Amino acid sequence: MTDNSKKVTVSEGLPGMAAFHPGVSAQLREFYQSVQEEGIPQRFLELLERLDMAERRAEEGIQNREVAR
Repeated sequence: MTDNSKKVTVSEGLPGMAAFHPGVSAQLREFYQSVQEEGIPQRFLELLERLDMAERRAEEGIQNREVAR
């Protein structure tokens, strides 16, 4: 048999890495917030619009082929 009396539960174990680096979570939170507040670059918006147009055209082409049958 094994001796289970030496097992340590998570709550009794060593503290997580956050305990060793208390500023890390605050820095990550601050960085994430700054990324959220950044605007979407105009070039990216233009690319998304072109993609939407291409998808609409492809869908229209599929529908036109189905009607022609």
